[in-house]
Amino acid sequence: MHKILLTLALLAGLAAQVQADEEAIAYRYGMTLDIAEIVSITPVADVCGVVPVEMTYLDSHGAKHILQYSEFGTGCSN
Repeated sequence: MHKILLTLALLAGLAAQVQADEEAIAYRYGMTLDIAEIVSITPVADVCGVVPVEMTYLDSHGAKHILQYSEFGTGCSN
């Protein structure tokens, strides 16, 4: 039983380290991106104005990246 708990604790620690290593990078105009596959994009907030959005993607080498950029919210009506 102790071996199972130790293994679970080790796996949880590794998962936390991987998540901590994946900090979002802010997009800059003209930035060169190597996007091979989009994993996910956070939903755009339902507000009228510019809001931050994060896209998680894999590059051509299979490395995961998180890109933060601004998008206009979906809460505006004409």
